[in-house]
Amino acid sequence: MFQTTRQRLALWYTGVTAVLLLLFATGFYLYVRNTLVERIDDTLNHVVEVVQRSLVVESISSEATHSEANTDFFAKPSVIDHRVNLEASFPDHAAAVEDDHIDLEWFSPAGELLWSTFSAPLDVPLDFNSSGKTVYANLYADDQSDDDNLLELPVNFALRQITQRVQLNDQTLGYLRVSHPWFEVTKPSRQLIRDLSVGVVLVLGAVAAIGWLLSGLAIAPIRDSYQRLKQFTADASHELRNPIAVIQTNVQVALADPDPSLQQDQLRVVERLTRRLGRLVDDLLFLARQDSITPLQVSSVLLDKLLQDVVEEQQAIADDKGVMVAFQISESAEAGSEKKQSSAFNFAVNGDADQLTRLFTNLISNAVQYTSKGGSVRVSLQRVKIAGGFLLQVQVQDTGIGIPTEAIPHLFDRFYRVDPARSSLSGAQQSSSYQLAQSKRSDRAGSGLGLAIAKVIVDNHQGQIQVNSVLHQGTTFTVLLPCLKSAA
Repeated sequence: MFQTTRQRLALWYTGVTAVLLLLFATGFYLYVRNTLVERIDDTLNHVVEVVQRSLVVESISSEATHSEANTDFFAKPSVIDHRVNLEASFPDHAAAVEDDHIDLEWFSPAGELLWSTFSAPLDVPLDFNSSGKTVYANLYADDQSDDDNLLELPVNFALRQITQRVQLNDQTLGYLRVSHPWFEVTKPSRQLIRDLSVGVVLVLGAVAAIGWLLSGLAIAPIRDSYQRLKQFTADASHELRNPIAVIQTNVQVALADPDPSLQQDQLRVVERLTRRLGRLVDDLLFLARQDSITPLQVSSVLLDKLLQDVVEEQQAIADDKGVMVAFQISESAEAGSEKKQSSAFNFAVNGDADQLTRLFTNLISNAVQYTSKGGSVRVSLQRVKIAGGFLLQVQVQDTGIGIPTEAIPHLFDRFYRVDPARSSLSGAQQSSSYQLAQSKRSDRAGSGLGLAIAKVIVDNHQGQIQVNSVLHQGTTFTVLLPCLKSAA
């Protein structure tokens, strides 16, 4: 499933990029091609202006040219009294052929070709066009001139041409046609197409590889969340299945045996298991709400008073087990030097009172439950200065069985278990492992969610939670919470 999704993401990413690249390449090609055409047209217009200024015009008698004037099919009949001296205006072909392969043709007012730099006349009819036009031409003669100064063209070729009427005082002196080889546009255009094609292919290859990598990175958190969800569902099902099976068994026994005293015992077991199921469901609902980013009910909470209430609530359980619970408040040296006159807000935090109560109830109840008789649990609260700011530090320290070092990184995982039946351990170590597995639970029957909930609550309050433990000596949980600014 995830592999298919990754492939789709990579294909979509590559496809969208391909469309954008094609649009860019097409636009860039059209821009370059139009720029080349405009450059050639500007060059041809410039040549026309230069040639027109260099024309040598001479006066002639009207009788000598009267018949020629009547054959002008481009202009109205008029008496011609001026003409262009071709010998003086165009001394030789070499002077007319420029370095950028521009060719000139001069036509009489009647449209007759009088002078040309081409080796043979073109089969392109005279067509007045001053804005630039692309034509496809053939030479009338296959044998081209031996003049090395002339541009040798193939028999079939394309030209960019501009034709300009040359006039003097409303008299048409002739027509000047300027031509430029079209391969000056087509050749770089084809090269540009090849370069763009190669570039697009290479870029698409790189984009496909990068898209595959990025889609993998994007899918990884989803895959991990899915695996965690599957594991969470499996663990929750396991936790729910056992009490339900026991409830079903006890109900069946109670229904099968009419003895009232036996039925009472079975009902007490059922009632105890239903309480356990209720706590487990509450824990699951709490974690589900936190995963959906439910906003906190934030208010100013006096942490010293809250801890004192939690310790008093756990005191009865501790007395039954013979465990001593002590709560003390202290000031660090840095904090004590800046202690305010009123200490009412010295231990105030911004947070959700219910969540904070649940956090410290979990920690203290675990410490009390898994500390042996005659042991002690010490809860301390103090202000510490870290990185220039004040934090409230709460430590829950017990003299219990401790936690193995290799298990500490997994303590806050949901439903994490340390196998209590590892045969390689001694009896005392097996007992420690069993107690560790149980100490991860937030209720006496154990749901495996206690420390996971504690971690979520600390994260919700932008705090930190740390664990230090020595096997068979004790465990210390340290919680750091941001101090209320008005209390710092």
